[in-house]
Amino acid sequence: MKRVTGIGGIFFKCKDPGKMKDWYKTHLGFDVTEYGVMFNWKQEDETKEGYTLWSPFAENTKYFEPSAKDFMINYRVDNLEALVEELKKEGVTVLDNIESYDYGKFVHILDIEGNKIELWEP
Repeated sequence: MKRVTGIGGIFFKCKDPGKMKDWYKTHLGFDVTEYGVMFNWKQEDETKEGYTLWSPFAENTKYFEPSAKDFMINYRVDNLEALVEELKKEGVTVLDNIESYDYGKFVHILDIEGNKIELWEP
């Protein structure tokens, strides 16, 4: 089973997400939405498109907890249910249950230094 297929998103804390988005739009040409920026690309087989999301969060967000870090990386995966079962067998801390939305399934884990990682099956 292939585990991670790519980076789904890069999320980080900042003092003012609105100003941060404006700065990146003005100076680097980011096409910013309320969620951040979607960098579109083709998947390996070139028949499907994918994207990586860049998104600033308020510095007081609780979304990255229990990690004390100012960032979180979202990794794309192919089969989230099977991967979560394997990770549990390997002793990896799984923080929550898999949640499903129109745009995919999500779960959060911790790495060995306590960094929160978001796993996403589009």
